[in-house]
Amino acid sequence: MQNEGKAEEGAAGSLAALEARVRQDQQYLCRPSENWVLPHDHDGQRVLDAVIIGGGMCGQLVWFALTSGGMRNIRILDRSPEGLEGPWMTYARMETLRSPKQLTGPAYGFGALTFRAWYTAQYGEADWEALDKIPRPMWMDYLKWYRKALDIPVENGVEVKRILPEGDYLRLELAGAAAEQSLLTRKCIMATGREGTGHPQIPAFIGDLPRSHWAHTSEDIDFAALKGKRVVVIGAGASAVENAAEAAEHGAKEVRHLIRRREMPTINKMMGIGSFGFTAGFADLPDEWRWRFMQYSFATQTPAPRGSTLRASRNDSVYFHFGKGIEGVRLDGGELVIDTVDGLRLATDYMILATGFTTDPMARTELDGYADKIELWRDRYTPPANEQNDDLARFPYLNTDFTFRERRAGEAPWLKHIYCFNYGASASLGKVSGDIPGISEGASWLARALAATLYQEDVAAYFQGMIDYDKPELQGDEWTASEIDTEAVAPLSKVGG
Repeated sequence: MQNEGKAEEGAAGSLAALEARVRQDQQYLCRPSENWVLPHDHDGQRVLDAVIIGGGMCGQLVWFALTSGGMRNIRILDRSPEGLEGPWMTYARMETLRSPKQLTGPAYGFGALTFRAWYTAQYGEADWEALDKIPRPMWMDYLKWYRKALDIPVENGVEVKRILPEGDYLRLELAGAAAEQSLLTRKCIMATGREGTGHPQIPAFIGDLPRSHWAHTSEDIDFAALKGKRVVVIGAGASAVENAAEAAEHGAKEVRHLIRRREMPTINKMMGIGSFGFTAGFADLPDEWRWRFMQYSFATQTPAPRGSTLRASRNDSVYFHFGKGIEGVRLDGGELVIDTVDGLRLATDYMILATGFTTDPMARTELDGYADKIELWRDRYTPPANEQNDDLARFPYLNTDFTFRERRAGEAPWLKHIYCFNYGASASLGKVSGDIPGISEGASWLARALAATLYQEDVAAYFQGMIDYDKPELQGDEWTASEIDTEAVAPLSKVGG
């Protein structure tokens, strides 16, 4: 126990040293930069320059990017309690992250902010070399440290209920632990994660089945209550195998995957094209190419990680059944009776839907009243018959600065003030606003775009500021004026003659 105490003390000391290094790096690079944005007022109320909705990985990174660029009049809000931002300690149930451990994630170009720096400060390089994948709870510990090291003022327990236009600004209606009922801002950034512009996808076959008999993987599931029960998991992706493993490990009698596909997806196609070129160039591709990349990724489906799949299959109570699309489900005498498209009838006690999320801005309560005015991909592009995809068609068709576009010009001009920095941006701008590999590039891109817009909106005032600036650099005592002695020099007209 004494040695354990010394180890903990040493780890704390190493983290303190790393935090000092972070502060020194920021000081050397003059970050956060001094605020340069001109103040705005509306009816006597001070207007924020930006509000970030979401205090998880992406929201914290956006805060860091904006303040690094001298945009300081901002707030960052999250409806969850501190330490439960994002999916990591709620509905994410994998043992480890899929992403390779060496990815820099939200470090924003700072070595001291990487997961590797945080890990090695506590456990050393030898342990780092031995580490395979990052344990999921450890990633959340890293993000909590990231927030502490950068002193990010996330306001937890504050929910944004609606985003409403008010003149040239946006009024955000708040609920929860907020000190006020609403606030005004020039810009709003939805750093709201995987379901940021949609909701959990609930298949039509669920109908009016009682909630006591099913749950979506994004929900809080009482796995202990499944001990001795029969469980069916719909799907074959990462969330499917992770929830199947949880159910089996909590003593479920049997866990059956019902998988529509004939074969298990095995190749992550997006891994084959990841590069700085793809990240930088995707947004500028023609619509047909952007659609083609995304539709092919959807059609082939990202497979579950090998470790997660092995975790599920090492339980004798877990079964994988392919070609089992669902024809219908009904409640009969307290149990669910499932009919599949190939004629199978199966009884079970509980169903877990690993059916992912649908992207649908019209489902977002924050945008209630005008979400139907947002331009979607289906409004902009008609794909060939062999590339049709209804899910992809519902993605918002964004401007290159992450802002929403109007479906019809003039109907909702305030949409240009709302930034979609979440999964909903992927069809238009690529994987730069949610997945770990490209988020620093995405945050940098967003910060530059937002800074440019703030500056352009007040360009006349900035120009007047240049005119009014009167602080001299020279005081008048740096030189002495003298007359030219015309007797001592040749007349100018003869020079060179």
